[in-house]
Amino acid sequence: MKRIVIAAGCFWGVEAYFSKLKGVEATKVGYVNGNTNNPKYEDLLNKIATHAEACEIIYDEKVISLESIFEHFFRIIDPTSFNRQGNDVGIQYRTGIYYSLEEDRIEAIKYIKEKQKGYHQKIVVEVEREIGFFSAEDYHQKYLDKNPQGYCHVDLSLLKNKERKNN
Repeated sequence: MKRIVIAAGCFWGVEAYFSKLKGVEATKVGYVNGNTNNPKYEDLLNKIATHAEACEIIYDEKVISLESIFEHFFRIIDPTSFNRQGNDVGIQYRTGIYYSLEEDRIEAIKYIKEKQKGYHQKIVVEVEREIGFFSAEDYHQKYLDKNPQGYCHVDLSLLKNKERKNN
């Protein structure tokens, strides 16, 4: 199994989307690359913590490639929007790819460089070494499964049936 952490705005929809993908074995929402250890959601809201809301993705590279994960990531975000996705605005809603392995950094940079050719505006997705992923509170985990009417900027219908688990 491999692991990557992505930030794509509010983490509820990101987790809901990626958890349904074939080859994704586990997801967890949390906070990444900020100024403190073990931040709480309220710390982000009160601008005490500078972390991004993020989703940890554990995946089977024999079933889904990292490039395919990046394709899905770009499908659900506006990569030119700085610190904002949908109606959510603030540093915690920035977009980013947070890696542990150098090979993942290289692949992310290559992917974004290629995608940039299709955009007039600059892509503002961070690519940074992960310097701390802290699990979000339990009530945030699988939030949209527990609260199907919850707000989500991610359009879950973008996930095609052939890409879903159990199809």
